[in-house]
Amino acid sequence: MEIMKSPLEQTVIVMPAFNEEECVADVVTEVLTALPGVRCLVVNDGSDDATAERAAAAGATVVTLPFNLGVGAAMRVGFRYALDSGFQNVVQIDSDGQHNPSEVPMLLAELESADLVLGARFAGTGTYDVRGPRRWAMTFLATILSRIVKSPLTDTTSGFRASGPKAVAIFAKQYPAEYLGDTIETLVIAARAGCSVKQVPVAMRPRAGGTPSHNPFKAGAYLGRAFLALLFAVMRPAVSSRSEVPTA
Repeated sequence: MEIMKSPLEQTVIVMPAFNEEECVADVVTEVLTALPGVRCLVVNDGSDDATAERAAAAGATVVTLPFNLGVGAAMRVGFRYALDSGFQNVVQIDSDGQHNPSEVPMLLAELESADLVLGARFAGTGTYDVRGPRRWAMTFLATILSRIVKSPLTDTTSGFRASGPKAVAIFAKQYPAEYLGDTIETLVIAARAGCSVKQVPVAMRPRAGGTPSHNPFKAGAYLGRAFLALLFAVMRPAVSSRSEVPTA
C-alpha cells in the first residue's frame, strides 16, 4: 500500500545564497522547524565565506556553484534537483530571513488551484513599503503582467513564491538567469506555457544579516532594467509545456 505524502513532504524549499554566512544557518533552522517533513536545499552561489558550511551544519542539503551566477541560475539548479528527485513543488525562500517560513503552507494550499503562487508584499498584509522609481517600476510591471497572466498581481518581483508540478517541469528546462528575469520573465514564461498564476498576501521581515542586493542609489537604474527585463520577456520564444512532471 502506497503511503500518501503530505504537501510538505512533496516540497523542496530552495534558498539561493551568496555570502549569507551571518544568517543562513538560522533561516535553515527556522525552515526545518516550521515545516516538518520538508526538504531544504541551499544553492550556494559561489560564496567566498562560510555560507555552505553553516547551511549544511544546520541541516540543509547544499549544492555549491563554482562562481556567482545569480539567483536565476541558482533557482534553475533547485528546479532541476526537485524534478530529478521526484518532488512535486518548489518554494523559493530568501536566505536573508526576510521571508517567513510559517507562511509556506498558505502558498502550498493555493497550488491546488494554481501552478505558480506569489507571496505578495503589497496586498494588504505587513508594513513593507517601497518608494520612488523602484515603486513606480513595480506598479508598472504589476499592471502589465496582470494582463499577461490574466490574474490581478501587485508584487511581480517577489522572490517568495511556490511552483507546482507543471511550473517545476517548465522551470527546470528554462529559468532566466539575467537580472530580474527570475521574477518578471518567469511570469511571462509560465503564462505562455498555460500555467495559472495567483498571489496571496504575505508580510516581509527585515534582513537578518548580510548586505542587501539592491543599492538604494541605483533606484533609477532599476527602473530602466525593469523595462528591459519585461521587453526581453515578451520577445523570448514561448516554452512548451509538454514536459514530464515529477510524481510523488
